[in-house]
Amino acid sequence: MKKKIIALISVAVLAAGVLTGCGSSTGSGDKTIKVAASETPHSELLEQVKPILEKQGYTLEVTVFDDYVQPNLVVESGEFDANYFQHIPYLNSFNDEQGTHLVNAGGIHYEPFGIYPGKESDLANIDGASIAIPNDTTNEARALLLLQDNGYITLKDGVGLEATVNDITENPHNIEFVEVAAEQVTRTLPDVSFGIVNGNYAIEAGLSVAKDSLVYESADSEAAKTYVNIIAVKEGNENNAKIKALVDALKSDEIKSYIEATYDGGVIPFN
Repeated sequence: MKKKIIALISVAVLAAGVLTGCGSSTGSGDKTIKVAASETPHSELLEQVKPILEKQGYTLEVTVFDDYVQPNLVVESGEFDANYFQHIPYLNSFNDEQGTHLVNAGGIHYEPFGIYPGKESDLANIDGASIAIPNDTTNEARALLLLQDNGYITLKDGVGLEATVNDITENPHNIEFVEVAAEQVTRTLPDVSFGIVNGNYAIEAGLSVAKDSLVYESADSEAAKTYVNIIAVKEGNENNAKIKALVDALKSDEIKSYIEATYDGGVIPFN
């Protein structure tokens, strides 16, 4: 009787392994890649790589999110294989704050931050100006660093990517800072003097970095390395074959040419 019970248990365990193993997103035979992405330019670039991946036998499924939190949570939970919307400082900050275990699987592109006109169209009128900036930790720091690099404010030494408006030591132009969610900055432009906008949200709003911004981060700046947008995955999945295929497709010459022809300097391929 004992032998029969043991045999039945063994069969049940093996059956469970077959049922769960075959459906695992990390299995070597799995050819579907589920990616959570911001709309512009991330989901647009992913649409361009679908035919490239299809030739390799992969099906790419893209779901667009309009916030900076859920795309990380669904990758952490295993519901999605990867996401494509963020830079490394934001990823690190999110991991620290949320206790997640996400890692960089590959840098794809860089989006210059720019200062865009609102009620004012000339930075010569910056005295007493109101400037809308993103209110999340890393993007707010980036906006403030852009202002500091152009001589408009001074920040405490060493604050770097942790900078907030509380770290401003000199504000000779008496700038008023209006902190809003990153995706809301472009909508706030009619109500403020200027706004500092993430590259993807500028593109969504029909703004051109080259033509519309008054000042923007240079392509050869340290910001290009620091704020490269990445494919993020749960730790341990970065070397999966399908993740490598996704990254390679996004870094292909075909996609680089598409970026250069489409985004008017608002998106720059990262090498």
